[in-house]
Amino acid sequence: MAAFVRLILFLLIAEAVFYLLLRIYIRSLRRERLEEIWDARHPAMAGNTPARRAFVRRSMIGFDKTLRSRLLLLVFVLPNLAVMGIIYWINWQ
Repeated sequence: MAAFVRLILFLLIAEAVFYLLLRIYIRSLRRERLEEIWDARHPAMAGNTPARRAFVRRSMIGFDKTLRSRLLLLVFVLPNLAVMGIIYWINWQ
């Protein structure tokens, strides 16, 4: 039983690290896309201006409620389901 608890603990730590890295990566992709949208719409104000930073900040507020952001939570669900399925399959064959 102790080995199972240790496995779950290490799995959750690995999932949390992977989730944080994925979240940072996806948010940076969205931020770059918003910066490109700003530059395309306002070619005279391209670059790192306060208006551009405000636009990106306002647009990123709703990003946590999008489907892509919520699908990141599958990082916690899918590996746990896989481990539970493997354990079930091995023990009750």
